[in-house]
Amino acid sequence: MKKTNHTHILARYLLISLLIFILAGLIVFKLFKTTVIDADKWNKKANSELLVSKVIHPQRGDILAADGSVLATNLTFYTLRMDFRAERFKSHPQVMVDYKNAIPVIADSLCRFFPNYGKTRAQWIKHLSAPLDLEFKKRPRGFRIIDNLSFADLERVRTIPFFDAKYPAKHGLVIDSKVRRTHPYGNMALRSIGRVGQTRECAEIHGISGLECALDSLLYGVPGVSKKIPLTRRIADWTDTAAVPGYTIKSTIDIGIQDIVENELNTVLETCDADWGVAVLMDVSTGDIKAISNLEKSPRSGKYIEAINRAVQGFEPGSVMKPISMLIALENGLVSDPNRVISTGFSYAYAGGRPITDSHGCTSMRVSEVIERSSNIGMTKVITGDNSIYHRDPSQFYKSLEAISFFKPLNTGIAGERTPVIEKNPSRISLSRMCYGYATMIPPIYTLAIYNAIANDGVFVRPRLYSELLREDSVPTVIPVSVVDTICTPRNAAILRDMLRSVVEGEHGTGKRLRNPLVNIAGKTGTCYMVDPKTHQYNTGRKRLAFCGFFPAEKPKYSCIVLTCHPKQNMFGAASTSGQVMKNIAMKMFSRGLLDNVSDFRADTQAPKGASPKFYHTSTTDTYRHSATITGYQCRSAAKQATSEGIVPDVSGLGLREAVVAIERAGYNVAFEGRGCVNSQRPQAGQQLRRGSTVIIRLI
Repeated sequence: MKKTNHTHILARYLLISLLIFILAGLIVFKLFKTTVIDADKWNKKANSELLVSKVIHPQRGDILAADGSVLATNLTFYTLRMDFRAERFKSHPQVMVDYKNAIPVIADSLCRFFPNYGKTRAQWIKHLSAPLDLEFKKRPRGFRIIDNLSFADLERVRTIPFFDAKYPAKHGLVIDSKVRRTHPYGNMALRSIGRVGQTRECAEIHGISGLECALDSLLYGVPGVSKKIPLTRRIADWTDTAAVPGYTIKSTIDIGIQDIVENELNTVLETCDADWGVAVLMDVSTGDIKAISNLEKSPRSGKYIEAINRAVQGFEPGSVMKPISMLIALENGLVSDPNRVISTGFSYAYAGGRPITDSHGCTSMRVSEVIERSSNIGMTKVITGDNSIYHRDPSQFYKSLEAISFFKPLNTGIAGERTPVIEKNPSRISLSRMCYGYATMIPPIYTLAIYNAIANDGVFVRPRLYSELLREDSVPTVIPVSVVDTICTPRNAAILRDMLRSVVEGEHGTGKRLRNPLVNIAGKTGTCYMVDPKTHQYNTGRKRLAFCGFFPAEKPKYSCIVLTCHPKQNMFGAASTSGQVMKNIAMKMFSRGLLDNVSDFRADTQAPKGASPKFYHTSTTDTYRHSATITGYQCRSAAKQATSEGIVPDVSGLGLREAVVAIERAGYNVAFEGRGCVNSQRPQAGQQLRRGSTVIIRLI
C-alpha cells in the first residue's frame, strides 16, 4: 500500500516537472525566436513606433482693442467631477461618511460662491446626494459636481471641506480642464471679431468668421512636432520642433466708441421695429474702423443680437450712390459749374425706358441741389446728358468707377468681404438706374470708403480692422495706413462736401431733421425698395434705408454709414432711422469729448456766433469744465452719487459732466438745456425707465 502511494506521488512529481520543463522550453524558444529569428521584424516595429510624430498645437494669439483691452483670448476652464466607485470609497468606508457629512457645507459654499448657477442650497444638496441613492456598482465614475470654473474659482472650491483633501484623487475627485476661446466684452463687435471652431478639413481649431478667419494664419501660429524616445525605464515624448504661438493682433476697435455705436443702433432698431441694422464708424485720416455693429432681431426672444456681418455684403445702395456718381461727373468734366441750372420736371423717360420720377420734384434746380434734393432725374441728366461720355458709351461708367479703385479688394480683415458688382457694359436704361443706386450690388464698407475719401480731401485710405501684430519672440509689426489713391482733386472734394452738408443744412435737404447745435453733420440719405424673393419685383412696402456721411462737417474726423432694414413702426424715413443713429452717435461722442471738443459752461463764456445760446462748445482745453460758482450757486460733488442701472439717478445740483456720467452709467441717454448746475430733471429721480430712454436735464 505504501509502495503504491509512493509510486503515485513520484509519478505526479515527474508529470509536473515535465510540464515545467516543457513550459520553460517554450519560453526559451519564444525568447530565442523573438530576439534572434524575428529580431529584424520587432526592431522594425519598435523603430516605426519611435518614428511616429505627434503634432503640438500652438497657442492661438489674442485679439486686442485699440487701447490694448482684450477682445478675444484663450482661457482654461475646469470641471470638477467625482468618481463614486473609486477604490478608496470601497476600502475606506469612512471616506463615504466624510462626504455625506460634508454635503450641507459643500452646498452652502457652492450656493454662496456661485449664485449665477441659479441653484438653491436645497437643490445643491439634492444634486450632491443623488449618486448615493444608487447601488455601489451603478454609481457614476465621472459625476459632474460643477463646471465652467476659472482658475480662481477652482482655487476657491479647493477651500471647501472634503474638496480640500491633500490628495483629492484618492477621494475620487477628478479635475478636467479645457481651453476655450472667450470674449471678455461679451457680444461687443462679436461678428467682426469672429469665432473659432473645427473645420471640415481637420479637427484643429481655426477661425470660421470675422478677424479670426481673415487673419487665421497669423493667429493660429506654427504647429510643433514631438516624437517618442526610449529612456532607461520608459518611452517618453520628446519635443522635436517647438510650436510657435500665434500673433496677438491689435484691432482698431475703440471700446468706448463701439459701446456708443451698438447702443444707439439698438435703440433706433427697437423704436422702429426693423428687421436688422448695421453701422460702421471709421477714422477719416487713417481708415481705422473704430466701431462696427451688426444687429438682427432674434425670432425667439424678439431682442436684437449680433448678426451676420452685412457691412461687407452687397446691397443696392439707393441714393447714397448719387455722391459717388457726382464725384466721377466732376472728375470727368461733366460738371464744371455746380450752380448751372438744369431742367428736371416731374418725370423723365431716358432712352425709352420707364419714366424716372422724384419724390419731391420741381421744374428745375442747380446741379449743386441734385444731392440736397436727392433728385433721381437730376442725377440721371448729369450722367447721361447729350454731351456726356456715358451717354455715348455707357461702359465708361464702369471704367470711371474702376479708376477710383472702387472694385479693388479692401482687405479690411473682415471675413466674407465682397467687391461691388456693377455691369461692365450696361444699356443706357440700366445706366440711368445705376447712377442713383439701383441695378448695383455694393457693400456698405465700399460706399463708406468713398465718402471717407471725400471727407479726406480726395485721398482714398483703405478701411482696416487691425493695426499691429505682436509676439513675444519678435519685434511688433505696425501695419501702415494704406493710401490707395487720390480719387479726386481737393477742389472737387470740397464741392462734394458742400453738397453733402446741404443735405442736412439746406432748405430742401432730405436730412434736415439731423440738424443740431452741437455737431454739424454732412451726408446723404438713401432709400431702396427691396426685391420680393417670390415675385422678383420691387416691394414698395419693404425698404432698406441708409445714411452715409461724416462729422464734424467743417473738419471731418469720423465717417459713418448706417443701414436699417424694413422698419415697421414710428419711423420710416432714411433720416429718421439710419440718419438718427448717426446723429445720436455724433451727439454722444461730443458729450464725451471725443470730437476734439471741450464744453465750457462758465457764465462769462459767450456762445460762438451762430450757435444756440443753450448749446455750444469751445476748444480751449483738453477736458470738460463746468463752473463751480454760477450766480453764487455751488455745484455739489458727485462723489457720493450712487448709480443703479434701471433707476433714474438723482443728478440735481451736479455739474453737467457729473450728471452725464451718472445718467449714462444708469443706461440712459441725456438731453440738456442751459449751463451751470442741474436745476431740474425729467423723469424724476428714483423712477424706473427702460434702458436707452432719454433723461432731460435743465441747468442754471
